[in-house]
Amino acid sequence: MPQFLRYHPLLVILHWLLAVLIIAALALGALVMVNIPNSDPMKIEALRSHMAGGAVILLLMLARLLVRSRTAHPAPAATGHSLLDWLAWGSHRLFYGAVIVMAGSGIVMAVQTGLPEIVFGGHGTLPADFWVYPLRTVHYLTSRVLIGLIALHIAGALYHTFILRDRLLRRMVFGRRTPAIADAEAPNLNAISQVQQ
Repeated sequence: MPQFLRYHPLLVILHWLLAVLIIAALALGALVMVNIPNSDPMKIEALRSHMAGGAVILLLMLARLLVRSRTAHPAPAATGHSLLDWLAWGSHRLFYGAVIVMAGSGIVMAVQTGLPEIVFGGHGTLPADFWVYPLRTVHYLTSRVLIGLIALHIAGALYHTFILRDRLLRRMVFGRRTPAIADAEAPNLNAISQVQQ
């Protein structure tokens, strides 16, 4: 499969859509829902948004993995430092896993506590405390891992943009998907034509 200078347009859409949804879900959970007691009716409204968002994130992440496995994409980014390159490779894979664990733990915890019927069906009441369920700890710790990975991802993007200045971000925007080999050969062809003139 040939390598391209940009990712497939569907991957670009999924990347930025997931970025917004994941940050919104983390913010809702860590900054809003944590301050609403389970006895407050607003907690059900917040849980409804959080659960629906989590389900959408899981489906989109699985779709992203499928599209990524079936489309040509750019060569791995290089920083010139093997440790940074390894960190980028590992953190991307850990990010995929963390999103799936986060969504999966949320789904299992929701089933354990009867949340679908309470939140979407309007029957029953919320547990007094979600922390009595072991998966609540998994959900919490995974959210903190995700926050750290997002910060690392943003730091990497800024490093490539302002330190290396290698225009790495152009890979994740819309534009013509030029094969990498054609782009690499273009300057040589121009040089040959100039010599012949």
